[in-house]
Amino acid sequence: MPPATANDWSDELYQTFVEIAGYMNRPDIDVAFLERSGVKLDSALFPLLCRIGVLSPIGVVDLADAIGRDHSTISRQVAKLESLGLVDRSQAPDDQRVRLVRPSPAGDAMLARFGEVRGELMERRFEGWTAGERTDLLRLMKKMLGSVRGMEI
Repeated sequence: MPPATANDWSDELYQTFVEIAGYMNRPDIDVAFLERSGVKLDSALFPLLCRIGVLSPIGVVDLADAIGRDHSTISRQVAKLESLGLVDRSQAPDDQRVRLVRPSPAGDAMLARFGEVRGELMERRFEGWTAGERTDLLRLMKKMLGSVRGMEI
């Protein structure tokens, strides 16, 4: 077998990205996760609340850019989360035109519940991995994120 070329490597990496992203973005996975969490939330709002939890405080336009969706769609979904009492909006101190979004106390509680369930699921999925393998995976994924973040085509 001939040695792998850069394209073989990049193709395999790309395929792995696609498979992981596809799995992580499956609506049925979100529904099952919400059920396991015992949380009543529209499954379309679930990933948005999780992203707000990671990126907050964040403006709606920046949030839309981070997700890769139209800001008017994200704004409507954020309004739904706000009406449910899961996020709060406030003006940015440095720009009165920008409204920052962050989890409310109820949103933080929901995110904490998600964290508990995610921890249980990850422990089961990675139970055969050593502590060193888990540490290496996390280190390399963070390094990868740093390499691809802001990557221009």
